[in-house]
Amino acid sequence: MEEWEIPTSLGPTEAKENTSSPIVNRSCENLECYMVLTEAEKTAIGSICFLGGPITLLENALVLGVIAATATLRQRPSYLFIASLALADVFASCFFTTSFLDFHLFRRSDGPTAYLFKLGGVTMAFTSSVGSLLLTALDRYLCIHQACSYKVMLTRRRALLSLLILWSATIFISFLPLMGWRCPTVLSPPCSSLFPYINQGYLACWTSFILVLLALILWAYALILWKAHRHVSSMTNLQGAAGTGQARMRMDIRLARMFGLILLILVGCWLPALSFMLVDVSVVLTHTQQRAFAFCSTLCLVNSAVNPLLYALRCRELRVALLQLLQRLCETGRCKQTTDDLTSQLPSKEDNNCTAFTENNEMPRTLRSISEMVNDEKKNFRE
Repeated sequence: MEEWEIPTSLGPTEAKENTSSPIVNRSCENLECYMVLTEAEKTAIGSICFLGGPITLLENALVLGVIAATATLRQRPSYLFIASLALADVFASCFFTTSFLDFHLFRRSDGPTAYLFKLGGVTMAFTSSVGSLLLTALDRYLCIHQACSYKVMLTRRRALLSLLILWSATIFISFLPLMGWRCPTVLSPPCSSLFPYINQGYLACWTSFILVLLALILWAYALILWKAHRHVSSMTNLQGAAGTGQARMRMDIRLARMFGLILLILVGCWLPALSFMLVDVSVVLTHTQQRAFAFCSTLCLVNSAVNPLLYALRCRELRVALLQLLQRLCETGRCKQTTDDLTSQLPSKEDNNCTAFTENNEMPRTLRSISEMVNDEKKNFRE
């Protein structure tokens, strides 16, 4: 039986075959068979984690702090979803960075319980992150598709209830291996080439679940773009102005670029790692493929670092609240620098606008005009 253990003496040809050929009959007495990174790869991945982990933590902690310190933002369902996303990414920056470095760089071999507990924390963080992205996409879809009844449909209580369901389901799914759904053969042979003690059935179910969430996010943003395009076209036909055609083109291009960037980063960061997981269910991976998966998994951390820039700091209200918070901190510390009065720029609690949709207020004005256009059409039909 061919072992996963790396022989003590290998020639150049044998070493090349060991890293590029699949291993069918496997046995692994300890976790050394999963620690396949070379010294150069450890340096590269360690640099990514040591740099990306603190940056991700600081960005998302800043977003959480601003939302928690601003009463107006805490009342808005859109910002509750953004806060949930930031919290999940804070967990991802902590759990993934420490677990990944501890395992691949410092080569710490934990027992089944300790390893599955750490892996459950990482799984919970990333699953909650993708789930919060889906809630944010659905919130934006309702904002543009049900502009008239948006505030009635999506109240703060319903938003909190959806977040409670999301996090409860995420915690339950993530710690299923710790509760017993693990590899029946343990490590002789291991069930998965990527994760020790993980059952292939669980890996297939979790990967499929994440792919379904990503597909729903893509579907929601596609509907948003289509609805916005139809609305702008309707406004052009009603106004009949000469310059509205160019304005509509600029609006469509701007929305397409924004949503294209969001979806490109989302798919580009998640699809490589998920592809390796799907392949691992049916095919035995080589050491080269294991090392490639280690690099692809760091892209999920990169996605958590980019999320605050795409979903939180693009919102004008959150940026204004951040400046106001900094102003209060300066005043508390007796800072002599003065800033403009930003209190009047904050949205009120009765604001019905979905201003977390874009960077400025141009899109929310477009969303509000949907209800006005529908009401006008109803009046014309009655007359």
